[in-house]
Amino acid sequence: MRVHLGAVAGAAALTGALSFVLLAAAIGTDFWYIIDTERLERSGPGAQDPAGGANRSQLEPLSSHSGLWRTCRVQSPCAPLMNPFWQENVTVSDSSRQLLTLVTLAGISVYIAYSAAAFREALCLLEEKALLDQVDIRFGWSLALGWISFIAELLTGVAFLAAARVLRLRQRQDQAI
Repeated sequence: MRVHLGAVAGAAALTGALSFVLLAAAIGTDFWYIIDTERLERSGPGAQDPAGGANRSQLEPLSSHSGLWRTCRVQSPCAPLMNPFWQENVTVSDSSRQLLTLVTLAGISVYIAYSAAAFREALCLLEEKALLDQVDIRFGWSLALGWISFIAELLTGVAFLAAARVLRLRQRQDQAI
């Protein structure tokens, strides 16, 4: 079977471009992790008032979808998780550093206390299995695009290795002649 260098190089270029486009789309979108609480909101306490009518004013929608850079709730604007590109050149005095150290220590203490409380709350939630059955947590299509981009990148590497092999075989044939 004769393999043409142009076909292999074209396949490498196409899969490389496809991989780049898919990865850019995956990084730029906010559907990596999706939490859907619609069933919980429909059947939870306060979903209906005593007269049988809908009483949605008591429940805040908890559904959201998250990306690498921000989290978007259903009825509120998207909030950034962090801004990794923000940097400010600031000179900090010794007293300010000591104050920041104390604030950091207080923050760590609060975090430890919060973690213990969150663990206790998780145990309480596990006792109520029905609550977890009503919340749908899944990975979104942005993560799928990321994985498809990874596979396309692997195929690009294989195509480049095949092109190098074709070139090496051609050089050997040319030297033999």
